[in-house]
Amino acid sequence: MDSEIVFTRTRQFDAVYGEIILNRPEKGNALTMPMLERLSTVVSEIEADRDLRAIVIRGRGRFFCTGGDIAAWSALSPNDMGRHWILYGINVLERLAALPQPVIAVVSGHALGGGPELALAADLRIAVQSAKFGAPEVTLGMISGWMGIRRLAENIGVARARHLTLLGAPISAAQALDWGLITALAEDAGSLEEQLNGWLERLCANAPGAIALTKGILAGMHADLREHHASAAAQAISTEDCAEGVRAFREKRKPVFRNR
Repeated sequence: MDSEIVFTRTRQFDAVYGEIILNRPEKGNALTMPMLERLSTVVSEIEADRDLRAIVIRGRGRFFCTGGDIAAWSALSPNDMGRHWILYGINVLERLAALPQPVIAVVSGHALGGGPELALAADLRIAVQSAKFGAPEVTLGMISGWMGIRRLAENIGVARARHLTLLGAPISAAQALDWGLITALAEDAGSLEEQLNGWLERLCANAPGAIALTKGILAGMHADLREHHASAAAQAISTEDCAEGVRAFREKRKPVFRNR
């Protein structure tokens, strides 16, 4: 049987990007513990690969992801639920979010439950117009367990997070765009790939070190960032990529970044 989490590397735009594919379409790409463990392994591979300039995560079939597989967590004891399912899932998604590379969630189907939680671990989110987003956990007597409530509040505001998580009803991709849950909307699958390629081309042309530092600043948005920001700017200006970027600007040419 094919792996339920597939990871590929593609050379394009004079760079290499990685793609994480949820490959369990017959179950709505619902996540199981082996899938979380595989995702953790993939994240470790990405962390160690300096050649990767961007990461795409998507689902195969009509769903992006329907969250945690109910069969996987419903039989767990409260202790196992909290310590092994929830904390492990949080750790994996936090590590995905903390990757130095920009991560793009490509939502070509519905994202429900843990699906939006997974998408919110990405830096950029694009969805096809027919997709729906929802946090229906309360309809099962459950809550969004993988930090989804907090991430929703950070991205769309507390009032809208209440709307999604308390009503448990899905919203359209157009409403998700209006609320800031996604950052771009595509009319169909072809338009989705076209916009994705545009983003990848742009991201692969930008300085990876500066992107990583910017992500680090944004990750600490609730902390006192004065010292961090000053340190990050000093670190950025000390890189060969920054010198190349400034030199290329003065010479009116496209910079060639080497992640140094």
